[in-house]
Amino acid sequence: MRVKKQHIISALLGIGLAALLIWGWEDEPKAKYFHNEGKVFGTYYNIRYEAKADLQDSIQAALKAFDSSLSMFNPNSILSAINANRDTMTDAAFEAMWAEASKVYTLSDGAFDITVAPLVKAFGFGRKSEQFAAISPLTIDSLRAFVGFDKVELIDHHVYKSDPRVQIDGGAVAKGQACDMIAEVLRANGCENYLVDIGGEVVAHGLNAKGEPWHVGITKPNLNNEGAQDELQDILAVTDICMATSGNYRNYYYDGDERRSHTIDPRTGWPVQHSVLSATVVSSTCMRADALATACMVLGETEALRMIEHAGDAACYLIVAKNDSLETVTSPKWEEMIAK
Repeated sequence: MRVKKQHIISALLGIGLAALLIWGWEDEPKAKYFHNEGKVFGTYYNIRYEAKADLQDSIQAALKAFDSSLSMFNPNSILSAINANRDTMTDAAFEAMWAEASKVYTLSDGAFDITVAPLVKAFGFGRKSEQFAAISPLTIDSLRAFVGFDKVELIDHHVYKSDPRVQIDGGAVAKGQACDMIAEVLRANGCENYLVDIGGEVVAHGLNAKGEPWHVGITKPNLNNEGAQDELQDILAVTDICMATSGNYRNYYYDGDERRSHTIDPRTGWPVQHSVLSATVVSSTCMRADALATACMVLGETEALRMIEHAGDAACYLIVAKNDSLETVTSPKWEEMIAK
């Protein structure tokens, strides 16, 4: 009898354990695609990803941490403290930005320079252009005296300036670097399929909800775009890619008959004047792609293509104004890198 009782108890325990396993399996959340969107850094983010739970809180926390490090508009950020000459220690995000900025500064022969901030401010982007209509070569020459990446150093988590008027602008890498950080948050939460888009800078991995590559558009430049809807120059089907676009066709103003774009050449101090209207770059990180795209806009077609080839881990898609029409020019590795 005792043996039978033990068998019955064991059987009941087995049934109970099986029931628990089935119950647990049935309650395990299934992965689905989520879509988070919002405003950040003066632009918008759209993030789509496959996960078992909504990760919006983790995404917001990462964006807040990034803002506290590299925002020029947050008076309490590390970057703002450095620009205000307050003693502060840098963090990992700031130092990652600095390292990439140093590489692209060298690669572009100074066309990309995060100390360009005083020149950008002088031309009044984000303010009323009438306040800045009287900019003279003398004014620019005086500002260039404290513009140059060789005038700053990062030593033991502190930034040292040769002149307190040196200002740092991380805007040319901010959106790309934030995309990388959000992608890392998604990966840490087990996501294999996702698209991170912050103001047109993109990190894509895996496939979309239809099981297809992600579709990313390249906007067609429109020099008379007041009230116009964006048209697409091209639509790419991509996966496992980091991509950034820089352009001169939106942020500009006229000073008399002179059209001034927001892309400033830190080597001359003046807005660029050439035929490249848009530069889209793919690279190993979105931060690097962002910096390289800005450098392309400063350099112009020939020098941009040369720089991208020297970069090794990058390719570019330039939209160029030629003979009253738009033409696309790509670097040799473009097709290879967007098809990987």
